[in-house]
Amino acid sequence: MTDSKEGERHASWLELFFDLTAVAGVAQLAHLLHGSPGWNDVALYAVMFLAFWTGWMLFTVYGNVSGDEARTWTVLAGMFGMAVMAASVHGVREDRAGAFALAYILVRSLAGKAWERRGEYVPDLPITQLGMGLTPWIVSMWFDGTARYALWALGLAIDLAVMFAVSGKRLEARRRRTASGLVAAPMDAPHLGERLGLFLLIVLGEAIAQVVASASEVEWDAALYGVGVAAFLLLLLLWSLALRHGADGVPLLAWGALPVRLVLPLHCFVAGSVAALAAALGDAVEYAEHPVPEPVRWLLCASLAVYLAIAGVAALASARGIRTTALLVAPSLAVVLLAGALAHEAAAVQLAWLLVLAAAWPRVLLGHLGPGTGRDGDLTARTGHDGHPTTGT
Repeated sequence: MTDSKEGERHASWLELFFDLTAVAGVAQLAHLLHGSPGWNDVALYAVMFLAFWTGWMLFTVYGNVSGDEARTWTVLAGMFGMAVMAASVHGVREDRAGAFALAYILVRSLAGKAWERRGEYVPDLPITQLGMGLTPWIVSMWFDGTARYALWALGLAIDLAVMFAVSGKRLEARRRRTASGLVAAPMDAPHLGERLGLFLLIVLGEAIAQVVASASEVEWDAALYGVGVAAFLLLLLLWSLALRHGADGVPLLAWGALPVRLVLPLHCFVAGSVAALAAALGDAVEYAEHPVPEPVRWLLCASLAVYLAIAGVAALASARGIRTTALLVAPSLAVVLLAGALAHEAAAVQLAWLLVLAAAWPRVLLGHLGPGTGRDGDLTARTGHDGHPTTGT
């Protein structure tokens, strides 16, 4: 592993190599939303993104717990399965849905076998021991079209329910009832936070790539410059809220405010919303001076609304209080949703700057509130994984 001078563990070269599949997968998934996506496209994107993220997360946690003992060939086999999932995205509506499902099943199975070999389970990640959500995916191999996608969604919904509902104590009780020899494996919280942050950086990088690719194919004029600057500022603000004023890649979350089993789904929703925003920004560049089509406008606004809503949940969980949380998030949410509903004639340059203002509001307000605000409105320092207060620059 790569260690700092203080002995703190950082991502290894193997883990960073594994993350290359995340780069490829996020790029492919974002393309599902190009053009004028309908509700079916958005639903399919959400299901496939959650499946891809789940595979990435299982091997990330395996590396987190295993450290130097992680089996290289196990991680590389998982990486290959993730690569097949990414390659299957483009033709999933034609003839590659089966390949995507099979690769997901294999990735989940590989991760499960890795934990069995170690003789451990992770209390903060119950799906390493409880694999009920995999059954609908196996059944889906005998179905096509909407029925297949519905079974995928069912399997992922089961996994999410397990993540939210099953605590470490319940897992321990189940282990005792079944006389299992598995032992609880503690997680390295700072290392996991770094890995989650790196994944979000990958997604933000995809957003930059989408804007750059679209800008390279259109005429450069004042409106395009306006869209480009606005897109850069918007992504800068999202980066700041999640990685400088948040924790584990979740905006406005304080370190240790939530158990890992709740942080992980929130991280997935944040990353998924930013990846969707990436696709919408890429499409919006083509309409710098013209009204943005309704599907693209709604994708822009809805993805940012999801990001802000999760920021609100994280702020509440971090003991900022209802009043402070509402002040931080509610005005921005209102602006974004009104823009989606009413800005029918807005060009991309106008819409992009409106979204920048919405994302800037909580960031500017944080400069006045300080790193954290307690339930009574007084300023309170937040404590990091290492026990030191965060500064939130």
